[in-house]
Amino acid sequence: MQKKYLIPFILVTSLFFLWAFLHNLNPILIPHLRKACQLNDLQSSFIDPAVYLGYFITAIPAGIFIHKFGYKSGIVLGLILFAAGALLFIPAATVREYFFFLIALFVMACGAAFLETVANPYMTILGDPATAEQRLNFAQSFNGLGAVLAPILGSKFILSGIEYSKEDLQKMPPDQLHTYLNTEASAVKIPYLVIALLVFVVVILFLITKFPKVTEDNSVAHDTTFSFKIFKFSHLKWAVVAQFFYVAAQVAVGSFFIRFSKYVMALPEKDAGTWWGYAMIGFVSGRFLGTFLMRYIKPSRLLGIYAAINTVLLLIAVTTKGSTPVYAVMATPFFMSIMFPTIFALGIKGLGEETKIASSFLVMSIIGGAFGAVFMGLISDKTGSIQIAYIVPLICFVVVLFYAISGYKIKPEIVN
Repeated sequence: MQKKYLIPFILVTSLFFLWAFLHNLNPILIPHLRKACQLNDLQSSFIDPAVYLGYFITAIPAGIFIHKFGYKSGIVLGLILFAAGALLFIPAATVREYFFFLIALFVMACGAAFLETVANPYMTILGDPATAEQRLNFAQSFNGLGAVLAPILGSKFILSGIEYSKEDLQKMPPDQLHTYLNTEASAVKIPYLVIALLVFVVVILFLITKFPKVTEDNSVAHDTTFSFKIFKFSHLKWAVVAQFFYVAAQVAVGSFFIRFSKYVMALPEKDAGTWWGYAMIGFVSGRFLGTFLMRYIKPSRLLGIYAAINTVLLLIAVTTKGSTPVYAVMATPFFMSIMFPTIFALGIKGLGEETKIASSFLVMSIIGGAFGAVFMGLISDKTGSIQIAYIVPLICFVVVLFYAISGYKIKPEIVN
Protein backbone atom coordinates (compact mmCIF):
# COMPACT_ATOMS: atom_id res chain seq x y z
CA MET A 1 0.00 0.00 0.00
CA GLN A 2 1.27 3.46 -0.89
CA LYS A 3 2.22 5.66 2.06
CA LYS A 4 -0.37 8.33 1.20
CA TYR A 5 -3.14 5.77 1.70
CA LEU A 6 -1.93 4.24 4.99
CA ILE A 7 -3.32 6.69 7.58
CA PRO A 8 -6.66 7.14 5.79
CA PHE A 9 -6.88 3.35 5.48
CA ILE A 10 -6.36 2.91 9.24
CA LEU A 11 -8.94 5.58 10.08
CA VAL A 12 -11.60 4.20 7.73
CA THR A 13 -10.96 0.68 9.05
CA SER A 14 -11.77 1.90 12.58
CA LEU A 15 -15.29 2.72 11.40
CA PHE A 16 -16.05 -0.97 10.84
CA PHE A 17 -15.38 -1.56 14.53
CA LEU A 18 -17.71 1.26 15.59
CA TRP A 19 -20.92 0.13 13.93
CA ALA A 20 -20.28 -3.51 14.93
CA PHE A 21 -19.90 -2.32 18.53
CA LEU A 22 -23.27 -0.52 18.30
CA HIS A 23 -25.15 -3.58 17.04
CA ASN A 24 -23.56 -6.06 19.41
CA LEU A 25 -24.22 -4.05 22.56
CA ASN A 26 -27.94 -4.60 22.01
CA PRO A 27 -27.94 -8.07 23.64
CA ILE A 28 -26.54 -6.34 26.73
CA LEU A 29 -28.84 -3.31 26.64
CA ILE A 30 -32.03 -5.34 26.21
CA PRO A 31 -31.84 -7.19 29.57
CA HIS A 32 -30.20 -4.21 31.27
CA LEU A 33 -32.86 -1.65 30.32
CA ARG A 34 -35.57 -4.26 30.87
CA LYS A 35 -34.42 -4.32 34.47
CA ALA A 36 -33.65 -0.62 34.94
CA CYS A 37 -36.87 0.64 33.30
CA GLN A 38 -39.05 -2.27 34.50
CA LEU A 39 -40.10 -3.43 31.04
CA ASN A 40 -41.64 -6.61 29.73
CA ASP A 41 -39.98 -8.62 26.95
CA LEU A 42 -41.94 -6.94 24.16
CA GLN A 43 -41.06 -3.46 25.39
CA SER A 44 -37.39 -4.29 25.81
CA SER A 45 -37.26 -5.63 22.24
CA PHE A 46 -37.95 -2.12 20.86
CA ILE A 47 -34.20 -1.48 21.16
CA ASP A 48 -33.64 -3.38 17.90
CA PRO A 49 -36.28 -1.48 15.88
CA ALA A 50 -34.80 1.82 17.13
CA VAL A 51 -31.46 0.85 15.59
CA TYR A 52 -32.67 -0.71 12.37
CA LEU A 53 -35.22 2.00 11.66
CA GLY A 54 -32.36 4.49 11.97
CA TYR A 55 -30.52 2.56 9.27
CA PHE A 56 -33.57 2.19 7.06
CA ILE A 57 -34.54 5.86 7.19
CA THR A 58 -31.00 7.24 6.85
CA ALA A 59 -29.55 5.00 4.13
CA ILE A 60 -30.83 6.93 1.11
CA PRO A 61 -30.29 10.46 2.57
CA ALA A 62 -26.75 9.39 3.48
CA GLY A 63 -26.10 8.31 -0.10
CA ILE A 64 -27.41 11.64 -1.42
CA PHE A 65 -25.31 13.62 1.08
CA ILE A 66 -22.15 11.71 0.22
CA HIS A 67 -22.77 12.13 -3.51
CA LYS A 68 -23.03 15.90 -3.04
CA PHE A 69 -20.39 16.60 -0.37
CA GLY A 70 -17.97 13.69 -0.64
CA TYR A 71 -16.80 10.70 1.40
CA LYS A 72 -14.89 12.58 4.09
CA SER A 73 -17.80 14.92 4.87
CA GLY A 74 -20.11 11.91 5.14
CA ILE A 75 -17.75 10.22 7.58
CA VAL A 76 -17.42 13.31 9.77
CA LEU A 77 -21.20 13.85 9.90
CA GLY A 78 -21.73 10.16 10.67
CA LEU A 79 -19.20 10.25 13.53
CA ILE A 80 -20.78 13.39 15.01
CA LEU A 81 -24.23 11.77 14.96
CA PHE A 82 -22.78 8.58 16.47
CA ALA A 83 -21.12 10.51 19.32
CA ALA A 84 -24.20 12.67 19.89
CA GLY A 85 -26.35 9.56 20.26
CA ALA A 86 -23.89 8.12 22.78
CA LEU A 87 -24.00 11.35 24.81
CA LEU A 88 -27.80 11.23 24.87
CA PHE A 89 -27.52 8.10 27.02
CA ILE A 90 -26.45 10.32 29.92
CA PRO A 91 -29.65 12.40 30.22
CA ALA A 92 -31.71 9.30 29.35
CA ALA A 93 -30.16 7.47 32.29
CA THR A 94 -30.61 10.48 34.57
CA VAL A 95 -34.37 10.63 34.03
CA ARG A 96 -34.61 6.85 33.55
CA GLU A 97 -36.97 7.27 30.62
CA TYR A 98 -36.96 4.34 28.17
CA PHE A 99 -38.16 6.43 25.21
CA PHE A 100 -35.09 8.68 25.58
CA PHE A 101 -32.84 5.63 25.41
CA LEU A 102 -34.55 4.63 22.15
CA ILE A 103 -33.98 8.12 20.73
CA ALA A 104 -30.30 7.91 21.69
CA LEU A 105 -29.97 4.56 19.92
CA PHE A 106 -31.80 5.90 16.87
CA VAL A 107 -29.39 8.84 16.59
CA MET A 108 -26.38 6.52 16.95
CA ALA A 109 -27.83 4.28 14.24
CA CYS A 110 -28.30 7.26 11.90
CA GLY A 111 -24.61 8.02 12.35
CA ALA A 112 -23.67 4.40 11.80
CA ALA A 113 -25.74 4.34 8.60
CA PHE A 114 -23.63 7.21 7.25
CA LEU A 115 -20.44 5.41 8.24
CA GLU A 116 -21.49 2.12 6.67
CA THR A 117 -22.71 3.82 3.48
CA VAL A 118 -19.29 5.47 3.12
CA ALA A 119 -16.82 2.92 4.42
CA ASN A 120 -17.58 -0.09 2.20
CA PRO A 121 -17.28 1.64 -1.20
CA TYR A 122 -14.54 4.02 -0.02
CA MET A 123 -12.36 1.15 1.13
CA THR A 124 -12.52 -0.37 -2.37
CA ILE A 125 -11.20 2.80 -4.05
CA LEU A 126 -8.63 3.73 -1.38
CA GLY A 127 -5.69 2.17 -3.18
CA ASP A 128 -4.92 -0.26 -5.98
CA PRO A 129 -8.16 -1.55 -7.60
CA ALA A 130 -6.52 -4.96 -7.97
CA THR A 131 -6.44 -5.41 -4.18
CA ALA A 132 -9.84 -3.84 -3.40
CA GLU A 133 -11.40 -7.10 -2.18
CA GLN A 134 -8.45 -7.79 0.11
CA ARG A 135 -8.71 -4.36 1.71
CA LEU A 136 -12.44 -4.71 2.26
CA ASN A 137 -12.12 -8.18 3.79
CA PHE A 138 -9.35 -6.96 6.09
CA ALA A 139 -11.48 -4.03 7.22
CA GLN A 140 -14.47 -6.31 7.82
CA SER A 141 -12.38 -8.37 10.22
CA PHE A 142 -12.55 -5.37 12.56
CA ASN A 143 -16.31 -5.64 12.30
CA GLY A 144 -15.89 -9.10 13.80
CA LEU A 145 -13.64 -7.73 16.53
CA GLY A 146 -16.37 -5.30 17.54
CA ALA A 147 -18.90 -8.14 17.56
CA VAL A 148 -16.74 -10.10 20.02
CA LEU A 149 -15.69 -7.26 22.33
CA ALA A 150 -19.06 -5.48 22.65
CA PRO A 151 -20.88 -8.16 24.68
CA ILE A 152 -17.79 -8.96 26.75
CA LEU A 153 -17.08 -5.33 27.69
CA GLY A 154 -20.78 -4.59 28.05
CA SER A 155 -21.14 -7.45 30.52
CA LYS A 156 -18.23 -6.16 32.54
CA PHE A 157 -19.04 -2.44 32.65
CA ILE A 158 -22.84 -2.24 32.22
CA LEU A 159 -24.41 -5.33 33.75
CA SER A 160 -24.35 -5.24 37.55
CA GLY A 161 -25.06 -8.92 38.12
CA ILE A 162 -27.74 -7.95 40.67
CA GLU A 163 -30.95 -9.70 39.67
CA TYR A 164 -34.10 -9.46 41.77
CA SER A 165 -37.26 -11.39 41.08
CA LYS A 166 -40.54 -9.57 40.46
CA GLU A 167 -41.66 -10.62 43.93
CA ASP A 168 -38.49 -9.20 45.52
CA LEU A 169 -39.03 -5.86 43.80
CA GLN A 170 -42.65 -5.73 44.95
CA LYS A 171 -41.56 -6.24 48.56
CA MET A 172 -38.81 -3.62 48.36
CA PRO A 173 -39.43 -0.26 50.11
CA PRO A 174 -40.11 2.54 47.57
CA ASP A 175 -36.95 4.49 48.44
CA GLN A 176 -34.77 1.41 48.13
CA LEU A 177 -36.45 0.43 44.84
CA HIS A 178 -35.95 3.94 43.44
CA THR A 179 -32.26 3.91 44.41
CA TYR A 180 -31.74 0.46 42.91
CA LEU A 181 -33.39 1.33 39.58
CA ASN A 182 -31.49 4.63 39.29
CA THR A 183 -28.21 2.86 40.02
CA GLU A 184 -28.93 0.31 37.30
CA ALA A 185 -29.87 3.00 34.77
CA SER A 186 -26.77 5.06 35.60
CA ALA A 187 -24.50 2.12 34.78
CA VAL A 188 -24.58 3.13 31.10
CA LYS A 189 -23.37 6.69 31.68
CA ILE A 190 -19.61 6.13 31.91
CA PRO A 191 -19.39 3.51 29.11
CA TYR A 192 -21.31 5.69 26.65
CA LEU A 193 -19.42 8.82 27.69
CA VAL A 194 -16.19 6.96 26.92
CA ILE A 195 -17.61 5.86 23.55
CA ALA A 196 -18.56 9.46 22.72
CA LEU A 197 -15.14 10.82 23.69
CA LEU A 198 -13.32 8.18 21.64
CA VAL A 199 -15.51 8.94 18.63
CA PHE A 200 -14.82 12.67 18.96
CA VAL A 201 -11.09 11.85 18.94
CA VAL A 202 -11.66 9.96 15.68
CA VAL A 203 -13.54 13.01 14.30
CA ILE A 204 -10.53 15.20 15.04
CA LEU A 205 -8.19 12.71 13.39
CA PHE A 206 -10.35 12.71 10.25
CA LEU A 207 -10.47 16.50 10.19
CA ILE A 208 -6.70 16.94 10.46
CA THR A 209 -5.80 14.10 8.09
CA LYS A 210 -5.36 14.90 4.44
CA PHE A 211 -7.16 12.33 2.35
CA PRO A 212 -5.82 11.55 -1.11
CA LYS A 213 -7.96 12.17 -4.15
CA VAL A 214 -9.54 8.96 -5.32
CA THR A 215 -11.24 8.08 -8.58
CA GLU A 216 -14.22 5.79 -8.89
CA ASP A 217 -14.76 3.24 -11.60
CA ASN A 218 -16.93 4.93 -14.22
CA SER A 219 -16.80 2.06 -16.65
CA VAL A 220 -20.37 1.10 -15.81
CA ALA A 221 -23.24 3.31 -16.97
CA HIS A 222 -25.16 5.16 -14.24
CA ASP A 223 -28.37 5.87 -16.12
CA THR A 224 -30.55 3.35 -14.30
CA THR A 225 -33.20 4.59 -11.89
CA PHE A 226 -34.44 3.45 -8.51
CA SER A 227 -37.39 1.26 -9.51
CA PHE A 228 -39.36 -1.72 -8.24
CA LYS A 229 -39.19 -3.12 -11.78
CA ILE A 230 -35.93 -4.70 -10.67
CA PHE A 231 -38.02 -7.40 -9.00
CA LYS A 232 -38.72 -8.96 -12.40
CA PHE A 233 -35.60 -10.95 -11.47
CA SER A 234 -36.97 -13.66 -9.21
CA HIS A 235 -33.59 -14.54 -7.69
CA LEU A 236 -33.25 -10.94 -6.50
CA LYS A 237 -36.80 -10.88 -5.16
CA TRP A 238 -36.13 -14.00 -3.10
CA ALA A 239 -32.74 -12.64 -2.03
CA VAL A 240 -34.43 -9.58 -0.53
CA VAL A 241 -36.90 -11.85 1.29
CA ALA A 242 -34.11 -14.15 2.48
CA GLN A 243 -31.96 -11.24 3.64
CA PHE A 244 -34.91 -9.76 5.55
CA PHE A 245 -35.47 -13.04 7.40
CA TYR A 246 -31.76 -13.68 7.90
CA VAL A 247 -31.17 -10.32 9.60
CA ALA A 248 -34.32 -10.86 11.67
CA ALA A 249 -32.89 -14.20 12.82
CA GLN A 250 -29.41 -12.85 13.53
CA VAL A 251 -30.76 -10.03 15.68
CA ALA A 252 -33.37 -12.18 17.42
CA VAL A 253 -30.95 -14.97 18.38
CA GLY A 254 -28.59 -12.60 20.18
CA SER A 255 -31.06 -10.09 21.59
CA PHE A 256 -32.65 -12.44 24.11
CA PHE A 257 -29.70 -14.77 24.75
CA ILE A 258 -29.16 -13.45 28.28
CA ARG A 259 -32.85 -13.83 29.16
CA PHE A 260 -32.89 -17.25 27.51
CA SER A 261 -29.83 -18.47 29.45
CA LYS A 262 -31.36 -17.30 32.71
CA TYR A 263 -34.63 -19.04 31.88
CA VAL A 264 -33.30 -22.46 30.84
CA MET A 265 -30.26 -22.90 33.10
CA ALA A 266 -30.27 -19.99 35.60
CA LEU A 267 -27.05 -18.55 34.13
CA PRO A 268 -26.23 -15.16 35.76
CA GLU A 269 -26.52 -12.17 33.44
CA LYS A 270 -22.85 -11.18 33.52
CA ASP A 271 -21.78 -14.72 32.69
CA ALA A 272 -24.37 -14.98 29.91
CA GLY A 273 -23.16 -11.73 28.34
CA THR A 274 -19.58 -12.98 28.36
CA TRP A 275 -20.65 -16.34 26.91
CA TRP A 276 -22.34 -14.54 24.03
CA GLY A 277 -19.10 -12.66 23.39
CA TYR A 278 -17.35 -16.01 23.11
CA ALA A 279 -20.10 -17.24 20.75
CA MET A 280 -19.35 -14.31 18.44
CA ILE A 281 -15.80 -15.60 18.07
CA GLY A 282 -17.52 -18.42 16.18
CA PHE A 283 -19.08 -15.82 13.89
CA VAL A 284 -15.68 -14.38 13.03
CA SER A 285 -13.96 -17.75 12.56
CA GLY A 286 -16.94 -19.07 10.61
CA ARG A 287 -16.57 -16.30 8.05
CA PHE A 288 -12.94 -17.22 7.40
CA LEU A 289 -13.65 -20.94 7.23
CA GLY A 290 -16.70 -20.42 5.05
CA THR A 291 -14.68 -18.36 2.58
CA PHE A 292 -12.17 -21.23 2.38
CA LEU A 293 -14.86 -23.91 1.98
CA MET A 294 -16.40 -22.04 -0.94
CA ARG A 295 -13.37 -23.06 -2.99
CA TYR A 296 -14.75 -26.59 -2.89
CA ILE A 297 -18.48 -26.20 -2.18
CA LYS A 298 -20.88 -24.06 -4.20
CA PRO A 299 -21.89 -20.97 -2.18
CA SER A 300 -25.60 -21.78 -2.51
CA ARG A 301 -25.03 -25.31 -1.27
CA LEU A 302 -22.91 -24.17 1.68
CA LEU A 303 -25.58 -21.59 2.53
CA GLY A 304 -28.18 -24.37 2.52
CA ILE A 305 -26.06 -26.62 4.74
CA TYR A 306 -25.51 -23.82 7.25
CA ALA A 307 -29.20 -22.83 7.25
CA ALA A 308 -30.23 -26.45 7.81
CA ILE A 309 -27.77 -26.81 10.70
CA ASN A 310 -29.06 -23.64 12.36
CA THR A 311 -32.64 -24.85 11.96
CA VAL A 312 -31.72 -28.05 13.80
CA LEU A 313 -29.78 -26.15 16.47
CA LEU A 314 -32.75 -23.91 17.21
CA LEU A 315 -35.09 -26.90 17.26
CA ILE A 316 -32.82 -28.31 19.98
CA ALA A 317 -32.86 -24.94 21.76
CA VAL A 318 -36.66 -24.85 21.80
CA THR A 319 -37.26 -28.46 22.86
CA THR A 320 -34.49 -29.44 25.32
CA LYS A 321 -33.65 -28.47 28.89
CA GLY A 322 -30.61 -27.56 30.98
CA SER A 323 -27.41 -26.29 29.40
CA THR A 324 -27.97 -28.04 26.06
CA PRO A 325 -30.25 -25.36 24.56
CA VAL A 326 -27.79 -22.63 25.60
CA TYR A 327 -24.91 -24.37 23.85
CA ALA A 328 -27.13 -24.92 20.79
CA VAL A 329 -27.89 -21.19 20.54
CA MET A 330 -24.21 -20.34 21.09
CA ALA A 331 -23.31 -22.49 18.07
CA THR A 332 -25.60 -20.59 15.68
CA PRO A 333 -23.34 -17.54 15.04
CA PHE A 334 -20.72 -19.81 13.45
CA PHE A 335 -23.25 -20.91 10.82
CA MET A 336 -24.73 -17.42 10.43
CA SER A 337 -21.33 -16.04 9.48
CA ILE A 338 -21.51 -16.49 5.69
CA MET A 339 -25.21 -15.81 5.25
CA PHE A 340 -25.42 -12.06 4.69
CA PRO A 341 -22.61 -11.77 2.10
CA THR A 342 -23.61 -15.02 0.37
CA ILE A 343 -27.27 -14.04 -0.01
CA PHE A 344 -26.12 -10.61 -1.18
CA ALA A 345 -23.76 -12.03 -3.82
CA LEU A 346 -26.29 -14.57 -5.11
CA GLY A 347 -29.00 -11.92 -5.26
CA ILE A 348 -27.09 -9.50 -7.51
CA LYS A 349 -25.62 -12.19 -9.75
CA GLY A 350 -26.06 -11.53 -13.47
CA LEU A 351 -27.81 -8.14 -13.08
CA GLY A 352 -25.26 -6.03 -14.94
CA GLU A 353 -26.02 -2.31 -14.80
CA GLU A 354 -28.95 -2.91 -12.47
CA THR A 355 -26.63 -4.26 -9.75
CA LYS A 356 -26.53 -0.94 -7.87
CA ILE A 357 -30.30 -0.68 -7.72
CA ALA A 358 -30.52 -4.29 -6.54
CA SER A 359 -27.87 -3.60 -3.91
CA SER A 360 -29.96 -0.74 -2.52
CA PHE A 361 -32.92 -3.03 -1.94
CA LEU A 362 -30.71 -5.70 -0.36
CA VAL A 363 -29.22 -3.14 2.04
CA MET A 364 -32.68 -1.84 2.92
CA SER A 365 -33.83 -5.40 3.68
CA ILE A 366 -31.86 -5.27 6.93
CA ILE A 367 -35.01 -3.65 8.32
CA GLY A 368 -35.83 -7.28 9.15
CA GLY A 369 -33.72 -6.75 12.23
CA ALA A 370 -36.45 -4.48 13.58
CA PHE A 371 -39.01 -7.29 13.68
CA GLY A 372 -37.40 -10.56 14.83
CA ALA A 373 -36.84 -9.61 18.46
CA VAL A 374 -40.23 -7.84 18.66
CA PHE A 375 -42.08 -11.01 17.71
CA MET A 376 -39.96 -12.97 20.19
CA GLY A 377 -40.83 -10.50 22.95
CA LEU A 378 -44.52 -10.75 22.07
CA ILE A 379 -44.46 -14.56 22.15
CA SER A 380 -42.50 -14.58 25.42
CA ASP A 381 -44.96 -12.24 27.13
CA LYS A 382 -47.97 -14.20 25.88
CA THR A 383 -46.62 -17.67 26.74
CA GLY A 384 -44.38 -16.85 29.70
CA SER A 385 -41.52 -18.70 27.97
CA ILE A 386 -38.61 -17.01 26.21
CA GLN A 387 -37.56 -20.52 25.13
CA ILE A 388 -40.67 -21.00 23.01
CA ALA A 389 -40.02 -17.58 21.45
CA TYR A 390 -36.89 -18.97 19.78
CA ILE A 391 -39.21 -20.54 17.23
CA VAL A 392 -39.07 -17.12 15.49
CA PRO A 393 -35.42 -17.35 14.33
CA LEU A 394 -35.99 -21.05 13.60
CA ILE A 395 -38.68 -20.12 11.06
CA CYS A 396 -36.42 -17.41 9.65
CA PHE A 397 -33.67 -19.93 8.92
CA VAL A 398 -36.20 -22.16 7.14
CA VAL A 399 -36.81 -19.24 4.74
CA VAL A 400 -33.04 -18.92 4.19
CA LEU A 401 -32.89 -22.67 3.55
CA PHE A 402 -35.59 -22.34 0.88
CA TYR A 403 -33.60 -19.58 -0.79
CA ALA A 404 -30.45 -21.73 -0.80
CA ILE A 405 -32.31 -24.67 -2.34
CA SER A 406 -34.47 -22.92 -4.90
CA GLY A 407 -34.87 -19.16 -4.57
CA TYR A 408 -31.33 -18.28 -5.67
CA LYS A 409 -31.73 -19.82 -9.12
CA ILE A 410 -31.69 -17.42 -12.06
CA LYS A 411 -34.63 -18.06 -14.36
CA PRO A 412 -33.68 -17.20 -17.96
CA GLU A 413 -37.25 -16.59 -19.02
CA ILE A 414 -37.53 -13.80 -16.39
CA VAL A 415 -34.08 -12.28 -16.97
CA ASN A 416 -34.84 -11.57 -20.67
